[in-house]
Amino acid sequence: MSKPYAPNFPQSHGYAPPPEKHESYPLNPQMGYPGPPPGPMHPSGPSLPPGAQPLPGMQSGFQPGFQPGFTPGFQPGFQPGYPHPQGGYAQSGYPQPGYGPVVQQPGPQVPPGGWMSIPQGLANCPPGLEYLSMIDQLLVHQKVELLEAFVGFETNNKYTIKNSLGQKVYYAVEDNDCCTRNCCGPMRPFDMKIMDNYRNEVINLRRPLACDSCWCPCWLQSMEVTSPPGTVIGSIEQEWSICKPCYVIKNEVGDVVLRIKGPICTFSICGDVEFYVYSKDGETKVGKITKQWSGLAREAFTDSDYFGITFPMDLDVKIKAVLLGACFLIDFMFFEKSGNQETDRPGML
Repeated sequence: MSKPYAPNFPQSHGYAPPPEKHESYPLNPQMGYPGPPPGPMHPSGPSLPPGAQPLPGMQSGFQPGFQPGFTPGFQPGFQPGYPHPQGGYAQSGYPQPGYGPVVQQPGPQVPPGGWMSIPQGLANCPPGLEYLSMIDQLLVHQKVELLEAFVGFETNNKYTIKNSLGQKVYYAVEDNDCCTRNCCGPMRPFDMKIMDNYRNEVINLRRPLACDSCWCPCWLQSMEVTSPPGTVIGSIEQEWSICKPCYVIKNEVGDVVLRIKGPICTFSICGDVEFYVYSKDGETKVGKITKQWSGLAREAFTDSDYFGITFPMDLDVKIKAVLLGACFLIDFMFFEKSGNQETDRPGML
């Protein structure tokens, strides 16, 4: 028996190197998976009892729950060799158990140009006034006319009416002739057409020629509001007073619904001018019409004004439309320039 090999001891003392092991490695390693073992193939699937015959149409290797021609364990939609999705995750295109099909909900329909969406399903509401049912504030912006600003030639006033979110609600245009505008100035009679985003006239304002001074108590300012045009829904009438401008808001049958009281001084000098809206008894304040300060340059060189109107949310839409007409009447009486010249005066003198 040979001793264990040690490199420092000679072989003559019985120390010999370990026998060499010859292992053969293939030059070309086999790629992929090994083939099936030699021998007859046994069909997979449950074996039949001795003496039992397969059912008609049942093929050899058939497993219940799988269609013929599919590999056992194979599911359509997944390639062999890839893991199946974990439990609890829905497959693409298939609804989860207990839930209906996922349907993408349509987004809100926003009309082009930043216009407010019209509310639906309102009964006993004149067409076009549905917008007013969902708001308690209106912003009225008058468009700057360059010809009027530089030359002093009076043109038809144009306004954009928006809600508190800045969405357009209406567009108002004065309908008047050149001679009346430049001869009568702020006292001129006019028709004001208020249109929606489809250019349908929904409100019409008619102001007759009249005086606004306390020296003419029998011929004071008024405005008739119709919606749709031709159907009266209310009116604004000036009341005689010496110190403060006063108005009454009437409904379609002529009953007083609200009252408006303005300040003694209506000069817009670096601040807002407020006309408060009261209940019909004149005691409870329910809203206001505000002439907003629009900047030194705009106030000095143009008569393009900014107004804000606030009223209760549950107020009748017809009365809201009449309050909008009152805003235009106040604009013409106190803030409309004649040849770029201010005509404001203290009180109603």
